[in-house]
Amino acid sequence: MLERTATSTRQTKETNISVSLNLDGSGKSNLRTRIGFFDHMLECFSKHGLFDLEISCEGDLHVDAHHTIEDVGIVLGDALKKALGAKEGIRRYGSCTLPMDEALVLCAVDISGRPFFVEDLRFGGEMMGDMPTQMVREFFYAVSYSAGLNLHFCQQRGENDHHLAECAFKAFARALDMATGIEPRVAGPWSTKGVL
Repeated sequence: MLERTATSTRQTKETNISVSLNLDGSGKSNLRTRIGFFDHMLECFSKHGLFDLEISCEGDLHVDAHHTIEDVGIVLGDALKKALGAKEGIRRYGSCTLPMDEALVLCAVDISGRPFFVEDLRFGGEMMGDMPTQMVREFFYAVSYSAGLNLHFCQQRGENDHHLAECAFKAFARALDMATGIEPRVAGPWSTKGVL
């Protein structure tokens, strides 16, 4: 099997980001976004998706965390798209319903090439550590549109913001691992159109 790895970079007046991704890794990560809670969520994504992930980011945190988190989503999505290549033989669809204490979140993904994002995560507070809760949505929106994913999150229950966010990141990791996995019975992209 060909190595499914990619690197992607983005440099603007607001951020300077480098991402390295291995879809067939072991869950190793090296993360330096300088936003502690965000690094924790990205580590959960890497560990539970078995993706090897390196992210280095210098962002305008003197403004706020928005540009850093959104742009990391854009660059991670681009690296994912590059690592998948022509998407030959991938399972394409993946889903996971993940519990964490009182929280339960479902994530479903279709690597369709047609971006669409839906979520109903209901956070109660404004911040989780040094990360605004509203940036969870902005991050996943950016990944979805940059990678070309149809991505859905459904909150089935939950009250603790930390638990909800961690459920979302881990459920996304598990669903994406399933969707990027190889189905040996499929030759080419798994679509009646012949392309994803």
